[in-house]
Amino acid sequence: MNCELPTDQIAKLCGAESVEIVESIQSLWSGYGEIVRLHLVPQNETVVVKFVSPPEDRSHKYGWESDVSHQRKLSSYANERAWYNGASSECRERCRMANLIASEAVENRWLFVLEDLDKAGFPIRSSGVNERQLNSCLRWLANLHASFLFDTRIPNSQISAIEHGLWPTGTYWHLDTRPDEYDSMPGGVLKNSAASIDQKLNSARFQTIVHGDAKLANFCFSESDDVAVVDFQYVGGGCGMKDFAYFISSCFSDSECESQESDLLQTYFDYLSLAVDDKSLFDAIEEEWRSLYAFAWADFHRFLAGWSPGHWKIHRYSKRLTEQALAQLQN
Repeated sequence: MNCELPTDQIAKLCGAESVEIVESIQSLWSGYGEIVRLHLVPQNETVVVKFVSPPEDRSHKYGWESDVSHQRKLSSYANERAWYNGASSECRERCRMANLIASEAVENRWLFVLEDLDKAGFPIRSSGVNERQLNSCLRWLANLHASFLFDTRIPNSQISAIEHGLWPTGTYWHLDTRPDEYDSMPGGVLKNSAASIDQKLNSARFQTIVHGDAKLANFCFSESDDVAVVDFQYVGGGCGMKDFAYFISSCFSDSECESQESDLLQTYFDYLSLAVDDKSLFDAIEEEWRSLYAFAWADFHRFLAGWSPGHWKIHRYSKRLTEQALAQLQN
């Protein structure tokens, strides 16, 4: 354990006499806490606890630790609590996630007591996806996006991310929240166009709520390849292509992205067409979001170029789509 878990407090929240630590699942990014599986006594049940307790000595594996970084992390945990206590209820029937049992926030410490997804039938974590798992993930994302989709041309057509108490713009790499990484980018057309790429995505007619960190590691699978999703620190407003592009980047190599691009996009939009409520708008949604796919890649590429310029995801496919987006900005 990297931090002292408040076991008495957790027991009280769960109505248990006591709790026993079963295992540490993982440390939070930059040592900001721990995710732990606990056994409740006498209920004889397990829960997963996400305990956030920022360290006094803050560090980052790539050297990115600053007051801006610290405040972003703190805001992300407040954002996750807002998600579980609010907007998540609007999509739970279509988007399986851990149920929140209890949560508390005291100063800069957060405590989330969550359903144990392993015990709920989602024990599998995968480093690669088979076709059924891939389809489950794309269906989950499409269902999320459809649940909060709205047309910005129609006033009050949907409650926005801000009104839900979430990040106005989701994703952990959003430009406004990454000034240090932007400053570290090499000069050139991508850096000069970063704000224009961001604006292109933010000004899309059709907006929704995105997961914001939809990497494969956050998808938990059942034996039948159904899926449940975790980690909602960066859920917020945006174009659904941001989640789609980032998810694809976490599953496939550059050559696989290239060869499967058409099929992957079609599968996602097939699921989205089934999930949207207003079918009359779907053609317009698909046309716009397909046109923003390259911009979603370029936006993430921009972040990597400053954060970790040697990252394996800066590959030929990512560069091609980034160049495509930059060329479109010039036209």
